[in-house]
Parts: sequence; structure tokens; C-alpha cells
Amino acid sequence: MQVNRNRAQTIKLKNQPKIIGSYSIVGPKEGDGNFKNYFDYVMKEDHFGEDSFEKAERKMIENAITGVVQKAKLQPKDIDMMIAGDLLNQIISSSYAARAFEFPFLGVYGACSTMAESMAVASVLVDGGYCENVVCCTASHFSTAERQYRFPLELGNQRPPTAQWTVTGAGACVLSMNGQGPRVSSVTFGKVVDWGIRDVNNMGAAMAPAARHTLLSHFNNTKTSPEDYDLIVTGDLGKLGSEILIDLMEEEGVKLGLNYGDCGQMYFKRQQRTLCGGSGAGCCATVFNSFIMAKLRERQYKKVLFLPTGALLSTTSSQQGDTVPGVCHAIVVES
Repeated sequence: MQVNRNRAQTIKLKNQPKIIGSYSIVGPKEGDGNFKNYFDYVMKEDHFGEDSFEKAERKMIENAITGVVQKAKLQPKDIDMMIAGDLLNQIISSSYAARAFEFPFLGVYGACSTMAESMAVASVLVDGGYCENVVCCTASHFSTAERQYRFPLELGNQRPPTAQWTVTGAGACVLSMNGQGPRVSSVTFGKVVDWGIRDVNNMGAAMAPAARHTLLSHFNNTKTSPEDYDLIVTGDLGKLGSEILIDLMEEEGVKLGLNYGDCGQMYFKRQQRTLCGGSGAGCCATVFNSFIMAKLRERQYKKVLFLPTGALLSTTSSQQGDTVPGVCHAIVVES
């Protein structure tokens, strides 16, 4: 049996599924940031008309999936699979949102790397001919994440300089063998990397080693270098984490140039006071499904290496003083 796999961690897709639709919905603070002209929908307030932030997050996912199916010019009956995840315990935002739809549901969790993980799994399913149309969605909400992972919102705790701001937003896309759109040419599944970081307010430092490992593996597996891509973009390393990644890669003899960026670092304006920038599963999901997809469709970017990172901690592990392992998955999207 022939295995369609390119060495260790990278799978080169023969049929190269297309991204035929993308959709993004964000909160008012995010809608005021650097990508405000690219989002499909900006909420007027963080409750999104619901009586709790958790229900608002659920509603964002429902709206994102409905919106992306319409933008892909499909009907709900055309969707073979929904792959989604979020940051809440037992990914309840995604699983509860899935009740509103008739198609099968796969819940995935990679923390802030979940968008790439869902798209990677979907790409393999579509490329192998097991599904025709798969919808992927990832979301996060500042207020739900803060009170789950850190402190009650009412305390108004001071945030250290290394902290990031969890993005309120949901991003969705449809992968298909039919239609028109940028194509996914390869996926690199990341390994869990733990360099002993224990500070839950320094996710950039915890995740940067995982980004380093996946980047090096991808370059080695595909025999490519940073110069082969119009854009190399990590998920939510933020200002500090992306600087650490640049240093780590230089130690390996790989220089990340002006074509490298980080969704978290780029997300907000300086005056929005988000310290090291954006984070959360909705951060890279909304940037990819708005700004990056627009640039791919316009062919301003012809080849993008998209590699979000995730910090695999929980409230239990933090309270027990455990370290914060990280993971990073990568996909290559070409126009």
C-alpha cells in the first residue's frame, strides 16, 4: 500500500483541496483593530444579544458556520462534516453550536492552534476522497477565557507586560474538491514541545519552542526555506513570543525575514493597550479567514505557510504548578 506521506510530519496532498469560502465575525474591540476592513461582521457588543458570554461564543460559531456555507454557495445538506473547537472546558461552545446543524461533528482541541488542526484534518479527509465539503470553525471570547483560565472579570486584575488579549471572534472556512479558491498543498502536524515555562501569563514563551520545532520539521520535510513563501505567519505568539521564535530560528541557521508575521502581534493597534497582542483560538482564525484569504484571492500572496501555536494548559494543571506544553500545526495554502 502506498502511503501519501512526505517523511516525518508533513503530508503532501495530491488533490489539493480548495478553500471555497471563508467567514469571520469579531467583537467591537477586534473590529477596531488593524484588520477592521476585512472582517465579515463586527458585533456591536460582546454579549451578542445573549445573557452570558458563553452563549455569545456559541452564537458566534453558529453564525460563522451559517455565513461561510452561504459564502461558499452551498446548502447545509451539502456539508459532509463539521470540524470545530474552542477554549472552553469540553469545547462546549463548538459542541453546543453543532446542535443547530444536521451534519456530523468532529470536536478538536489544540488551544490557539485549533484552526490549523481542524483545517489539516479536513484537508486530509477531502484529499482522500472521504468527504466532499468540510466546514472548519474555531472561536474564542475574551470574557469566557479570562474567567476560566485566570480570574473573575470583576476583580479587574492588573495584567503583566507579557500577557496577551484573548480575541473575541470566530473564523470559519469550507474545504472542498469542487469550486474555486486557494488550495491546501500540504499539512505538517506538530509535536508537543515543553521547555518548562510555568508562567500562565507568558504564553508566547511557552509556545515559541513548538513553533520552532514545526517550522524546522516543515522546512526539512519539504526541502523549502523561508524565501519560498510570500508569507509565513504564526498564530498567537504575540510580540514577545514572535521575537523569541526569530531568535530560536537564527540559532538553527534559519533567518525569518520581512515575510514573517504573527497574527497576535499584528491584530491590535498600539493604543488599544493589549500588551503583547492578541491570542485565543479566534485570533488566527479570524485573521486567516479575513485578511489572509483576501490577499490569497487577490494573488498578492501566492504561497502562505500558516502555523498557529497552542498552549496546552488547563486550570487544573496551572493550579498544580505544572509546566505549559505547546503544539504547532502548519498548513501551506497557495493561490
